[in-house]
Amino acid sequence: MPEVTGPYKPGTPCWVDLMVPDQQAALDFYRDLFGWHGEPGPPEHGGYAVCTLDGKAVAGIVTTMAPEGQPTPPTAWTSYLAAEDADATARAITDNGGSVLMPAMDVLTFGRMLVAADPTGAVFGVWQARDFIGSQVVNEPGAVIWSELNTSDPDAVNAFYPALGIEAAPMEGAPGYFSLTVAGRMVGGMQGLDELPAGIPSHWMTYFSVDDTDSTVDALTRAGGSVLKAPFDMMAGRMAVVQDPQGAPFAVINPTMPQTN
Repeated sequence: MPEVTGPYKPGTPCWVDLMVPDQQAALDFYRDLFGWHGEPGPPEHGGYAVCTLDGKAVAGIVTTMAPEGQPTPPTAWTSYLAAEDADATARAITDNGGSVLMPAMDVLTFGRMLVAADPTGAVFGVWQARDFIGSQVVNEPGAVIWSELNTSDPDAVNAFYPALGIEAAPMEGAPGYFSLTVAGRMVGGMQGLDELPAGIPSHWMTYFSVDDTDSTVDALTRAGGSVLKAPFDMMAGRMAVVQDPQGAPFAVINPTMPQTN
């Protein structure tokens, strides 16, 4: 199992979490789908649940909370990018046309985080690790295997993400698709919205690895989830785009070649 024991390089997707109206229902759903184990945390910590796969942290699930006077956030997975200094990253975000939605804050001794949006509105988190580095296992069934930016303006984000440590370049053999790299290592992908249904805004999509895409989708629908794009074969494997029962979209893929996170 590819375990991560050291800090992620700045810009690398390092953690994902999910805000849902019904935390326990989500914990039960992802336990059955991916084999995760997680329990609501202490109330003083917001009840945040760190889910594990074979004892290694893989994702977070928390009850939806809205800042006073703000609209309730959508039910969605959030990708976090690693940073050496969350406050300096916040300044880089605003200096380069992005916006900070939730200012940098300490999470006990685990780290420091913020939530932001790039110039096209795609929401992401920033994680400055202290005691907690983020995902401790990746690229295995049940764990994150790919992070993908779907954007309305690739040129605009190509000018934005280098300030966070991410570079984009056309991916060979995949017209219209870009690889995202940190220090020369591929950490994700990017594409425009042309191939997506009309009206979908810019967003980061989380891909989870699975042993069998079709059987995973069958299990998901039996548990109340829905299919946004039925299983299909593509250059990296067999994938599908789905929603959990509370409406959070994500992708599942049975890869045919090693991916990096």
